Amino acid sequence: MKENRTSPAPEKPEGEGYTPASPVKRTLAWIALVYVLIILALTTYYYYNGVMLTNLGPLLAVPGLMGLGILTLVSWRTTGRPGPAAAVVLAVVCFLVALATLPIGIAGLLSNFGMCIGVTILT
Repeated sequence: MKENRTSPAPEKPEGEGYTPASPVKRTLAWIALVYVLIILALTTYYYYNGVMLTNLGPLLAVPGLMGLGILTLVSWRTTGRPGPAAAVVLAVVCFLVALATLPIGIAGLLSNFGMCIGVTILT
């Protein structure tokens, strides 16, 4: 009589599976999302009014500075680098520079709409 042999099922190679993104990568993605939304708003404004907004450099630096400070803290908490003192100092410096840049950026934004902030000299 003939034996009924079944071959064993071929072994599946173990896949890597799903690996979630690191907190640093997720933080960078959020920073990029903020800039994408800003570019969308600027493009929409241009198509709607036919005029580009100018003097926005300081205002566009604020999300990057805030993101750099947050990224430093997230990197320190997840990987341990940079050290705790360096991370906190760099984050505080980034936040303070962003805070100092914000009024300059808002003044630049308002200059597009004819609103003058400051002292005007009447002659």
